[in-house]
Amino acid sequence: MSEAFVTEAPSGRRRAARPAAPAVIGQRREVPFFNYPALFAEHRDEYLATITEVLERGAYIMQRDLTAFEEELAAYLGVRHAVGVADGTIALKIALKLSGVGPGYEVILPSHTFIATAAAVHDVGAEPVLCDCGPDSMMDVDSARALVTKNTCAIMPVQLNGRTCDMAAVQALADEFGLKIVEDSCQAMGAKFRGRFAGTFGAAGAFSFYPAKTLGCFGDGGGLILDDDDLAAKARELRDHGRGADGLVHRFGVNGRLDNLQAAVLRLKLARYDESIARRRAIARVYDERLSGLDGLQLPPGPDADPDRFDIFQNYEVQSDRRDALRAFLADRGVGTIVQWGGSMIHQFTDLGLRARAPYAEAMSRRYLMLPMHPMLSDDDVAYVCDQVEAFHHG
Repeated sequence: MSEAFVTEAPSGRRRAARPAAPAVIGQRREVPFFNYPALFAEHRDEYLATITEVLERGAYIMQRDLTAFEEELAAYLGVRHAVGVADGTIALKIALKLSGVGPGYEVILPSHTFIATAAAVHDVGAEPVLCDCGPDSMMDVDSARALVTKNTCAIMPVQLNGRTCDMAAVQALADEFGLKIVEDSCQAMGAKFRGRFAGTFGAAGAFSFYPAKTLGCFGDGGGLILDDDDLAAKARELRDHGRGADGLVHRFGVNGRLDNLQAAVLRLKLARYDESIARRRAIARVYDERLSGLDGLQLPPGPDADPDRFDIFQNYEVQSDRRDALRAFLADRGVGTIVQWGGSMIHQFTDLGLRARAPYAEAMSRRYLMLPMHPMLSDDDVAYVCDQVEAFHHG
């Protein structure tokens, strides 16, 4: 890692460093939105050694690597239990079931999220009810309050892009109406609100370990964190066809186990996770310093903007008055961007028949895009992205 960035220790203290030297604007550079080959190449020998050792042991399903990863993840997040599952969607479904969500109930969630959030509610037999989001992309709690009915049993804040919702407001709403909190923290492993980790505000928190996530494996993967011993035992049964530690089937479950090989890879990544988050926050700080103030460009809150939040910057989502033109300009200069979920909010997938009064989300769907954000970006990569965004706005 170059010294050109301000870096950040796991404690959150900043260390002074030289400002990044800008790349030459006229010199084309390729900066893909996410560099999947580099994800492996970064620690290739270590990954290969671990994978080989696991395969030579024949340790494929629910072996010691999974148990060790679960113990280390629980210790990292300061909870009693972590349960590895096949993917983030399975994690959400199990979290909902553990919270008593099922047929006849409604669950309020934001329309600005991945379809899996609503699909998990639908798949357990409940009805997803969609609220608006605010300027930071997080759930608008006032919009959610207006949707509470006698059938509402839970509220599902989505900790999007590595940032937490205003969990004090979410908790107040849940307390007011007696609602369960079921967190979709799939994009926020390690993010905090007032010193408390995302995923710890409800009965169970759900995470995704998809390769491009802040803690990602080399395939699909997910996890749940819990503090209740009985719920943790039920979660372990639900992920494995309902089988308990005694080998008997106690409930209907799913085939939703985290692959042991992926667990071994995740152990390696978890050991250096704080370094990865520090790098993302350093990149976000440079974006904030270089791009703030550009006309027609709205940035997410910077890493030092809110003392209540510790953002891990899973994504760097901006809004632009000229989104499509900016994307085309950057693509011509080798910079990859993404319009998250194809530019649609959940209620805009008309075939699903879901509706929402979400004017901010609808306006945002025409404005938002994500700039490259991952630890493999070099200082020159980030400087080049900033140069091109500045060139677009000054051209």
